[in-house]
Amino acid sequence: MSTSSTTRVRIRELLPRLQLGRYQPGLLNSITDVPGILVNTESIILPASTSHKEINTGVTTILPRKDWFNKACYAGYFRFNGSGEMTGSHWLDETGLLNSPIIITNSFAVGPCYTGIYEYAIREYKNEQGLCDWFLLPVVAETCDTALNDVTAFPIKPEHVVRGIDSASSDAVKEGNTGGGTGMWCHGFKGGTGCSSRVIMGTVTDVDKNEKLVQYIVGVLVQCNYGAQRDFRITGVPIGQMIIAETEDAVKSKQMPEAIESNKDGSIIVVIATDAPLSSTQLQRLAKRATVGLSRVGGWGSNSSGDIFIAFSTAHEIPRAPKFSWNPTVSQTIPIIEDPSINALFEATADAVEEAIYNALCMAEDMTGPMGFEVKAMDLEKVKQLMEKYL
Repeated sequence: MSTSSTTRVRIRELLPRLQLGRYQPGLLNSITDVPGILVNTESIILPASTSHKEINTGVTTILPRKDWFNKACYAGYFRFNGSGEMTGSHWLDETGLLNSPIIITNSFAVGPCYTGIYEYAIREYKNEQGLCDWFLLPVVAETCDTALNDVTAFPIKPEHVVRGIDSASSDAVKEGNTGGGTGMWCHGFKGGTGCSSRVIMGTVTDVDKNEKLVQYIVGVLVQCNYGAQRDFRITGVPIGQMIIAETEDAVKSKQMPEAIESNKDGSIIVVIATDAPLSSTQLQRLAKRATVGLSRVGGWGSNSSGDIFIAFSTAHEIPRAPKFSWNPTVSQTIPIIEDPSINALFEATADAVEEAIYNALCMAEDMTGPMGFEVKAMDLEKVKQLMEKYL
């Protein structure tokens, strides 16, 4: 169950004077600002019953493009700390190609989500005999929501993924207690799903050395479920420690009950999309820059944290089944951004990851899980008050 006593707003609306890097966000400030990206979030929120305790969980479905099955993207991933799962990563590392939706869910639902991708693909792409004659390794990532969700009920089924693929859209992604982030918490507050994007200008030089100004977009979606409150910062301001100090003072004066101390150090999944023409190696490097944004907010990759980041580019369409040839064959010319000019994309990625985490925290609402365990959303008015003198 989730509740909220105050209206939830994103970080830019909460703190309009906050400086979040030098690049402007896209129109929606979401991963869906990248042309062609489609996303769906579905939450499953059920009260306790005779068969299970409270259920607060869900599935986030990200399609790199509508025809993800036949047209692969170049992609790369980075494991900051590996106490987590992202299926399909070995093949991604081997080929640098993404030929699957990206599904994010809870740790106990990886199996049904994996099956769900297959069920969709078989429904749409089985051959005339009704059989499967193709190869596909689904990409499913997870974070653990056992504090707020009765995972023993196994509420997520393959049909949730099939429905997510069917329903994915280019609308702004719902944030906070939604999708795979429904039952997650972060830095001692309710966490979940968050997004952000950045617009970067670049140039393309043709064969005649004529330059044309172009616009690239980096979009980010996070599922954040990590961190201690003491480490939480907003653009360097130790907000977590300040809130702890105020809470301790209030407890001493008997104005509020003592807070429950958390030993949780959790996980975060980061998905980075761009329409900039990058190679798989460059995308692996881009994925690494998520670490910078994470560290700004207060994540540092603890031993039991699953911090896994994936980046992909929609600029190229790599056919699933090009004409077979035993000998090396070149069938298309693929433009790639020059490495010395990639810094703006690195910087924009770090900024967007940072803001996406803030948005997840700002948009999340209070939630109560099994056995009455409650996680409060971040007090936005308190954050606004504490940040005022730093803006």
